[in-house]
Amino acid sequence: MISSIIDQTTIERLRALINGAQRIAITCHKSPDGDALGSTLALCHVLRRLGKDAVVVTPDMAPKSLEFIPGVRELVVFTRQEARARLVLNEAQLIFCLDFNSLKRIDRLGEIIEPLKTKRVLIDHHLEPENIFDVMISHPEASSTCELVFRVLMQMGLLRFMDRMTASCLYVGLTTDTGGFAYSCDSPEFYEILASVMRRRIDRIDLYNKAMNTFSADSLRLQGYAISEKMQLFPEHGASLITLSKEELERFNYTRGDTESLVNKPLAIPGIYWSVFLREDADKIKVSCRSQGSFSVSDICARYFNGGGHENAAGGDFCGTLDEAVARFYQVLTDLFPDLPIQHNEQQSQPINNNENDI
Repeated sequence: MISSIIDQTTIERLRALINGAQRIAITCHKSPDGDALGSTLALCHVLRRLGKDAVVVTPDMAPKSLEFIPGVRELVVFTRQEARARLVLNEAQLIFCLDFNSLKRIDRLGEIIEPLKTKRVLIDHHLEPENIFDVMISHPEASSTCELVFRVLMQMGLLRFMDRMTASCLYVGLTTDTGGFAYSCDSPEFYEILASVMRRRIDRIDLYNKAMNTFSADSLRLQGYAISEKMQLFPEHGASLITLSKEELERFNYTRGDTESLVNKPLAIPGIYWSVFLREDADKIKVSCRSQGSFSVSDICARYFNGGGHENAAGGDFCGTLDEAVARFYQVLTDLFPDLPIQHNEQQSQPINNNENDI
């Protein structure tokens, strides 16, 4: 039995907003992942079956690795279709904000949405949402935003509109935001929801393999290089660090999504229970953290890396150089384990050898 965790008053307010709107925009955070795309597209499919003019607007492109999700090719991408995106948002009678807790997370779309008087609905599972939404469905204990979209549909009596395409979208988010059912899915209700989604005769094996086990040759080479040459272990601290510079990413023809799940790899090593991955982007250092058990990486990301997230899966952004971000990581080690010297058992990063035969 799946419980109704969303307040019924909230559900009725949401029902009234949907009934009163014909043109509906749905958006998600920058650099959309499986949960962001799965939840927005699933909701869009259902709203269209209800006869609504629903459109998903994303701040930027979806990664190529997620182009298999039903409906991805219909996204209105702000960085590619700015005029169209502005028109959709300005004409919308209702805006859904999925899988983010602050307008800062949607880049320039936030500047468009903030001054609008259009009603906003939040459906999200991140901590500390901004109080800027007319209806807030915020449950950090949920595995994913896709889980919350399912619960919204269930409590509104709309599961009959969850067809195979909608269920496939939800399955992707349920899978990717739990690391392939490795974390954030301890509740038995999670598997009841998963079972309900699977009853829509989705191709579970195909979806799982595309979401979790499909990589380009360049991606595999990059991840192999990162683990072989760049992974540092700190056994006394139970920690691991992987760093990749822009030069290293370019060497392996990096495209967004190529390092997905890399941060999880060191957790397979006995004794390593938290992992940090620092990736140098054009204007910042992207920080990803994962952990096992009760060790909270959300607190680390919030305090040291301008981010946050969930206990076992979090991230952030560091404004500075890669070396400065590494120094910040060492500061984390010092603060958390003041009595332990910082020693690792892997060699320091070496300059890239430009000989293409030595990969």
